[in-house]
Amino acid sequence: MRNNSNDFNQIYATERRKINTILYNAVKNRQPSSLYKPAAYILHSDGKRLRPFLVLLSAKAVGGEFKSAYNAAAAVELLHNFTLVHDDIMDNADKRRGRLTLHKKYDHNTAILVGDSLLSVAYEYLLKDCNGNSKSILNSFTKGLEEICEGQSLDTEFEKRKKVSLEEYVEMIKKKTASMVKMCCEIGTFLGNGKPALVKALSDYGLNIGIAFQIQDDLLDITAKEEKFGKRIGGDLIEGKKTYLFIKAIEKSTGKEKQMLNKVIENKGIRINQVNKYKELYENLGVINDAKRAINSYTNKALKSIDAIKNKGNREILIWLADSLIKRTK
Repeated sequence: MRNNSNDFNQIYATERRKINTILYNAVKNRQPSSLYKPAAYILHSDGKRLRPFLVLLSAKAVGGEFKSAYNAAAAVELLHNFTLVHDDIMDNADKRRGRLTLHKKYDHNTAILVGDSLLSVAYEYLLKDCNGNSKSILNSFTKGLEEICEGQSLDTEFEKRKKVSLEEYVEMIKKKTASMVKMCCEIGTFLGNGKPALVKALSDYGLNIGIAFQIQDDLLDITAKEEKFGKRIGGDLIEGKKTYLFIKAIEKSTGKEKQMLNKVIENKGIRINQVNKYKELYENLGVINDAKRAINSYTNKALKSIDAIKNKGNREILIWLADSLIKRTK
């Protein structure tokens, strides 16, 4: 598979450019400009476009073609950006992908409206590709949206609670993050007219990759380089978020270490100048390695599920993508 990495990178780069063109055109020349100019700002940011790429790969994995899924692929990215805009407002985040968040560049009201408009345009583009499986496609898309909102609500609830178990946290990220990845794979298989067994295989792949992706995001928040990550390092601790690493640290800590962690809950976060101290605490407790093991475990579950894909090339590019996600630095 290593010999194919350059080919896979080229496929990804080519399809990413195509998706970007569709996204840019989706809001181009629309009025009023007070709504769609800010929408263009968020869509022109340096997104990885992994979710639309998964739609395309899933369609092809079950015997379909990329060309049957481009608008649906753009639709899931529009949905994703809707969630990012609203998530940034709720978190009062300053930066996204290395640039000012929408509500910081414009204002809260504009950002809320832009997020809503991106969702409506997402449905418009999804319908362009709906075929004989329209009901299944729309059901998967809508169910994914419902679960994202439920996951975001749980995430907000957890910020107010003093204690959150690891099981509760994993259930939350299944909804908030993994449900969309799962949905992308499902929609792709429906567009490719995949058989039920392959729909299930790719759905499981997406779910487990999504969980691994979020735990990797938690890990990068404390271990990445800020210039690559595009966001403030230690932001989760500063905001008092209960991530995989934080919950694991609470479980494993005793004495003064547990007191330090409880202060994060009591004070609803830490100061910027305390980030390195808590990073050292995570290292001492071994939770950084725990997170890496969890990422590998969920990734392996994802890879096992796609054994059902008989075409070697289609299977290997999904393996390559999973490998790329757990090795990412931003």
